[in-house]
Amino acid sequence: SFLIMGKLAVQKYFSFTILIVTVLLMVFTITGLFGGDVNPAGNTARAMLVYALPLLIAGNVVLLIYWCIMRRWHWALIPLITILCCIPYSTTLYKFGSTDEGNSKSGIKIATSNVAMFSRETSGFIAQDILAEMKRQKVDIACFQEYNDQSGDRKNSDSYKEYFPYMARGESDMVIYSRYPITNFKNLNFEMTNNSAMWAEIKVGEETYRVYNAHLETTGINRTLHKAGKLINQGMEVESNALFRAIYGNYTLGMIARAGQANILAMDMRESEVPIIVCGDFNDVPYSYVYNTMLGDKVDGFKECGSGWMYTFRGGNKKVRIDYIFHDKSLEGVTYYRRDLTYSDHFPVFMKIATPASAK
Repeated sequence: SFLIMGKLAVQKYFSFTILIVTVLLMVFTITGLFGGDVNPAGNTARAMLVYALPLLIAGNVVLLIYWCIMRRWHWALIPLITILCCIPYSTTLYKFGSTDEGNSKSGIKIATSNVAMFSRETSGFIAQDILAEMKRQKVDIACFQEYNDQSGDRKNSDSYKEYFPYMARGESDMVIYSRYPITNFKNLNFEMTNNSAMWAEIKVGEETYRVYNAHLETTGINRTLHKAGKLINQGMEVESNALFRAIYGNYTLGMIARAGQANILAMDMRESEVPIIVCGDFNDVPYSYVYNTMLGDKVDGFKECGSGWMYTFRGGNKKVRIDYIFHDKSLEGVTYYRRDLTYSDHFPVFMKIATPASAK
């Protein structure tokens, strides 16, 4: 009986520990869901929880299964309620159903792609292949980040002219190509960085749309690891906690810089007198401060008409959604999908938007 009592005590202790973990996980998950409501400057810990949301949700699922196996239904309610609260978040990454890429409903087809300088390749082959994909997908407006106009001794813009007669250049690595006339454009520079944004006002039939192309601050993790790798190759000692501090420092700096850039863009968007479409590589995840700020009262195209898993960055074993197309509430999305082209560490994202001109 002494053994049984001991066993029970251990079981009780174990259950109690798991209960504490369950409650803590709920608190962290709910905090993570609202982590993007505050500017990461001065709230880095809260902002960081947004990045952990997929892991936190997985943890809640495990705990739900555990409490169900233990038949502790009242405790199982805690992770269940938490998971239900996460449904709106999860639809920014996964949607049931199938994508009708070739939907015949008329509209304008938008593409956004971080083309990674076309891998700095000099024959122009990659730039031509991406153009061929744009033609295959019947793209009307293409927003490129990390664009490079020089391919050896030729200019990419010369060969793109035939399919995209109109173009607007922002900074050297930012461009918007269009099959419709561009009536106005603006370059938006950010301080102390190579990243930038731009917009072009494009006349489609009787309607004019303002299309934003944004490339926000990078996370800086790869750069830090690259630097550390160089030092190690030179025979220098790199302490792991120093490396962690450098990564965390760079990550939070990147996060704060992106937040500032998103604020500048949100202010610029308020001045627009025509419907807005926002494209770009935001270098940030859904529900982050940057995502919320860039989205404002607009519609996330994937949530509206996408399907399956949506990730757009495939660096290493990281698969995250950081490239987006949003649009004004007055417009209606038809399809939203990505193509798994491997020229860059980003996949291109495509969206067809029904326009009043096309609806008539």
